[in-house]
Amino acid sequence: MATAVAYRRRPGALKRRVRQTLGWLGFYVLLAIILVYTVFPFYWAIVSSLRSGADLFNTDLIPGNPAWSNYVAVFREQPFARNILNSLFVAISTVVLSLGLAVAAAYALGRIRFRGRMLLLLTILGVSMFPQIAVLSGMFELVTYLGIYNNLLALTLSYMIFTLPFTVWVLTTFMRDLPKEIEEAAIVDGAKPFTIVTKVFLPLMGPALATTGLLAFIAAWNEFLFALTFTLSTEMRTVPVAIALISGASAHELPWGNIMAASVVVTVPLLVLVLIFQRRIVSGLTAGAVKG
Repeated sequence: MATAVAYRRRPGALKRRVRQTLGWLGFYVLLAIILVYTVFPFYWAIVSSLRSGADLFNTDLIPGNPAWSNYVAVFREQPFARNILNSLFVAISTVVLSLGLAVAAAYALGRIRFRGRMLLLLTILGVSMFPQIAVLSGMFELVTYLGIYNNLLALTLSYMIFTLPFTVWVLTTFMRDLPKEIEEAAIVDGAKPFTIVTKVFLPLMGPALATTGLLAFIAAWNEFLFALTFTLSTEMRTVPVAIALISGASAHELPWGNIMAASVVVTVPLLVLVLIFQRRIVSGLTAGAVKG
């Protein structure tokens, strides 16, 4: 009797096992497609950076004779190392200022009740919706008036237009979800608002700070329009402008190998940062999504 029952149940269990196997197989196939779609362009950029001349039109996935001279030429023919340092200074200063101002604003907008708070928050968000070209002329007048044209400080000031609203909005949402009991306990102990923000809230905001800081860094690192408009000399250019202005003997003879080598060099730091902070990034993006 037990054998007959097991025999009747076996086909159903077999079907479930087959469906489960097919489901996992489809998942891995989809994951492989997404991985190839996202990673292959960067891999092809690396391959192209190791080619020169007619080899650039070769479709082999592995270069036969790697042209490492492309990487040497990028740093020899222009002050590319200086351009990288310029981008690092501008991106880091933008992130530090944006996060510092955003934390203070997030505390006021997320923890203090006052009239017009939501309107102010929506106004801050609305500022980020303007395209860069819409504020370019006004920013140019401001930069010229302050006397910081062709200065890295002009880029830091202009980049905060699109990094500050984003960081304020995200940190305000995160700050609003922090338990009130923590703040009330600090107030009972006599803590002032500055102490509450720096000693109580900042340690809890690590994931949100990492996420917003990294996204602000990437935006400042890749920005092109303001960097092209507000810098003039080669020594003050950032890497996107420096790469865009790499030229050959004629318009039809662009050194694509050098261009791709420069692109790989400036992309690697971003990949390293994402790999280092990936856990905090995921935690920051999902923070506040579920309320207990």
